[in-house]
Amino acid sequence: MTQGGKAHTGDPHAGVALSTDGLPEWLDPVVRAAETVQPLQLSRFLPPENGTGRQSAVLILFGEGEQGPELLLMERAGSLRSHAGQPAFPGGALDPEDGDPKADGPLRAALREAEEETGLDPAGVQLFGVLPKLYIPVSHFVVTPVLGWWRAPSPVDVVDPNETARVFTVPVADLTNPANRATAMHPSGHRGPAFLVESTLVWGFTAGVIDRLLHYAGWERSWDREKLVPLDWRS
Repeated sequence: MTQGGKAHTGDPHAGVALSTDGLPEWLDPVVRAAETVQPLQLSRFLPPENGTGRQSAVLILFGEGEQGPELLLMERAGSLRSHAGQPAFPGGALDPEDGDPKADGPLRAALREAEEETGLDPAGVQLFGVLPKLYIPVSHFVVTPVLGWWRAPSPVDVVDPNETARVFTVPVADLTNPANRATAMHPSGHRGPAFLVESTLVWGFTAGVIDRLLHYAGWERSWDREKLVPLDWRS
């Protein structure tokens, strides 16, 4: 992966860069976390050692809104075969034109998918880090979380209602508010962190990554882990 420069996707074969130049100071803890966090510190679900799994990427995009730092999320359409109706980071599977999954392919994929799903202008996004690859067993996705700073925000909205139900931002202050935190409990017995924000429940893979980012960035506040939110079998 190259260092320095601006990230853009106008040409799918153009270079995509990581750069920490000019980031706001409040992102420093996130930069440090990305540089030091180990895979098992993020999740117990790691990519299969035999290399199987569908390579994909998500964009964890930090912006600054009226209430301070915020994250861009979207809600997947209820008609999708996997993860229907769930809030998620923009993202999806790598396409061949994205390039090498072991190099800058995930960076291009994260920006391309975010543009396709939310309409954001990738030229206004500065990519500054990647987290270790993680695994979603239910869909067999090997996911590279790509961190970005929304240096020049652009309008976002649903592009294809068959894929996305809505696009929204969540203030980091709401994510760290103990009143908005809970433990999601699936009928299978699995438990994981959840956030009750923006009239929705963020859980699963997305909530797990947010939870760990808040923790390792030092932003986490003490919250009641015994506050349970039950999920149904369709989740």
